[in-house]
Amino acid sequence: MDLMITKTMAELYFQQGHFQEAYEIYQALNEKDPYDPGIEKRLIELQNRLESLPPPNLADPLSVEDRISNLEKWLANIRKRRKS
Repeated sequence: MDLMITKTMAELYFQQGHFQEAYEIYQALNEKDPYDPGIEKRLIELQNRLESLPPPNLADPLSVEDRISNLEKWLANIRKRRKS
């Protein structure tokens, strides 16, 4: 993992609802310090949350053309705002 791996970063992800990212950081922290009960407790909590989340809706993914179109709209809006 290329991110700075700290409990603070993991907690920020957790508090913002980015449970998968928090889980990955806590796993890395657990490998460094497997005897920290706080890390182990949070890993169990995150695993339970991740298991209870509904699977992502992959039935209607955007085509490459649609993604490009959306990104071009975003870029146009950014450029418009910078001119203002």
